[in-house]
Amino acid sequence: MRFPSREQIAALRERYPHGARVELLAMDDPQAPPVGTLGEILGVDDAAQLLVRWETGSSLSIILGVDRFEIVQEGGKA
Repeated sequence: MRFPSREQIAALRERYPHGARVELLAMDDPQAPPVGTLGEILGVDDAAQLLVRWETGSSLSIILGVDRFEIVQEGGKA
């Protein structure tokens, strides 16, 4: 597995800031929250996954390029 560069991670952190709200559109995971669930981005990890706290209480991450979601409210800087 090839990890993204520091520059790529920095760009993702700028694009998906802490506090941004997302809506889940699709996730192929048996533990996934239901489609339409809202969540808050907590950060981006070193593997370029979005760390999300879902309104269901789950904290399952979004995998970019695999899971589908949309930003419903822009976040602020932490």
